[in-house]
Amino acid sequence: MFTLPILNQEGKEVDKLELDAKVFNGQVNSGVLYQAITAFRANQRAGLAATKTRGEVSGGGRKPWRQKGTGRARVGSIRSPLWRHGGVIFGPHPRSYSYPIPQRIKAVALKSAINAKLKDDNVVIVEDIKLSGPKTKELVKILSSLNSKSRTLLLVDKIDNNLRLAANNIEHLVTQLAVSANAYEVLKAHKIIITKHGLKALVERLKDR
Repeated sequence: MFTLPILNQEGKEVDKLELDAKVFNGQVNSGVLYQAITAFRANQRAGLAATKTRGEVSGGGRKPWRQKGTGRARVGSIRSPLWRHGGVIFGPHPRSYSYPIPQRIKAVALKSAINAKLKDDNVVIVEDIKLSGPKTKELVKILSSLNSKSRTLLLVDKIDNNLRLAANNIEHLVTQLAVSANAYEVLKAHKIIITKHGLKALVERLKDR
């Protein structure tokens, strides 16, 4: 059973929280993590690489010379793939690389990613994140109090306008809804900061999977 301190925005401990053993059980399933992350990265690919076939290259409508009697090889178009400036054989065309995986695999992978960060003491629970306005300087001060200096994933139960605008200017910070968290972003981040209500929403999502 894991127990973590709950910190306020100044980085001071205000309470302790016993984590739900159904989610935070210390187990890291590397096989499921591999499947989920490979699928996530495949789904991010734009798949826009494209080449032109001989029919798509402009020009080449006229036969360059007659079929017989010249002593040269027969050619139907100057856009033949055998010619310079011709079409491309078996080249790439726009396509989708995405493929679905079961929701249970995604959930187990997310559990594994969070448990991996928990084992490395890189999970911080904060009571709440409240800003007086869309002030990046104020958010940077809060992150500094929580000892966040490198790539950080901030998981909250809701993203208000102040938080969204303030977080946009911080290069090493990624802000997400806790219910939308994924294993890739969790593993990519060095530190996970999650609000108390965000943690509750995340546990509700994962505890029965």
